[in-house]
Amino acid sequence: MFAKDVYVKRRRILKEKMGSGLLLFLGNDYAGRNYEDNVYDFRQDSTFLYYFGQPFEGLSAVIDIDEDKEIIFGDELSIDAIVWMGTQPTLKEKSENAGIDIVMPAADIVSYLKKAQSKKQKIHYLPPYRAEHKIKLLEWLGIPLAGQEAGVSTDFIRAVVSQRNYKEDIEIAEIEKACDVTADMHIAAIKTVRPGIKESVVSAALEEVAFAAGCSLSFTTIATINGQTLHNHYHGNTIKEDSLFLIDAGAEVPSGYAGDMSSTVCAGKRYTGRQKEIYDIQNLMHLEAVKALRPGITFEEVYDISARVMVERLKDLGLMKGDAFDAVREGAHALFYPHGLGHMMGLDVHDMENLGEVWVGYDGKPKSTQFGRKSLRLARTLEPGFVHTIEPGIYFIPELIDLWRKDNKFKDFINYDKVETYKDFGGIRNEEDYLITETGARRLGKKIPLTTEEVESMRS
Repeated sequence: MFAKDVYVKRRRILKEKMGSGLLLFLGNDYAGRNYEDNVYDFRQDSTFLYYFGQPFEGLSAVIDIDEDKEIIFGDELSIDAIVWMGTQPTLKEKSENAGIDIVMPAADIVSYLKKAQSKKQKIHYLPPYRAEHKIKLLEWLGIPLAGQEAGVSTDFIRAVVSQRNYKEDIEIAEIEKACDVTADMHIAAIKTVRPGIKESVVSAALEEVAFAAGCSLSFTTIATINGQTLHNHYHGNTIKEDSLFLIDAGAEVPSGYAGDMSSTVCAGKRYTGRQKEIYDIQNLMHLEAVKALRPGITFEEVYDISARVMVERLKDLGLMKGDAFDAVREGAHALFYPHGLGHMMGLDVHDMENLGEVWVGYDGKPKSTQFGRKSLRLARTLEPGFVHTIEPGIYFIPELIDLWRKDNKFKDFINYDKVETYKDFGGIRNEEDYLITETGARRLGKKIPLTTEEVESMRS
């Protein structure tokens, strides 16, 4: 937790932004993996953490602006719980550390909310993303499952986003810690990759670094020879001499803040000539995107820069043709680059994704429906305090290539005969994390190998 004043100030700002009503915060509960007592690792809801700092299960809270009350609802540990979990500070003591003086039994939230409803008080809630949240909204407020999305408070979402998008210095320090551990994870993985071992050996090596540092994982590790599959969580393949090995992994520090980086490693000691050609193009996309980062530019503009760099260089290899501006505008580049350039990052590795990309990454503006561009999680004008990833990629996805060729799609921009010869290539993605400053941008965390030469220097 941060100092008490941090949470007091955050809640005060939130109340000022909202003005009136009752704000409902749904904390998370334990969830059983395959039976009730065998649970997934607990992770508190990030917005609950941001305003109340309590990383414990079974809690909910309200900020009743009209009654000028801030209340945490939860139960003190029973003797049975103490036997299994040990002695802990009381919930009241924990809550006081966040500046909350009123603590009530967990069940009392129902009567509190019913009273608010009887007074016709406006109750604001955020989008529910877990089953227990939806059940609570049904049982506590009588909102049927089918009607819960419609009842979400847009005002509440926008108020939260307008705070959490701008990282405080204390948050940046925590994110930097997560990025340092994340970098160490990738360095360990790069040193581990070699022909003849399973992908799982690499994922184990990098995850060991996170756990040894007292961290958890900020998301499920991607460690694969099939980098053309964007979110590949299978780790059972054997690495071959000519494999490209794509790693996407991050650490989460105990305070909940995330790191997120990607690397693409040659399985042998050197990249092949064809691998180096494509890798160097992806690396240039990355470097030109980083160079463009500054307050006032939209992230979509930075994405377009990276895409045009790719088109121009793929033209040199005979894979694309035509005008790069036209190709990117029409969406032809997405055959090779079907995702966005990056995403906000903080208490969530995809920060506040449960609140909606249109608010977090677009400031309420509509998203594109164009393939590839529609996957941009962030497009808005960059401002100081934003923390986000930079992760362009180049992929050769056989199924997508076959579909587009069959449909004769973008034939003025794509040389399908040449592309056919790359269908066994795989994919390349490299990723770093950046803070937008008053004058530009700053990389967060230790540097990880980015060029082919830097990676190969660790493969000897």
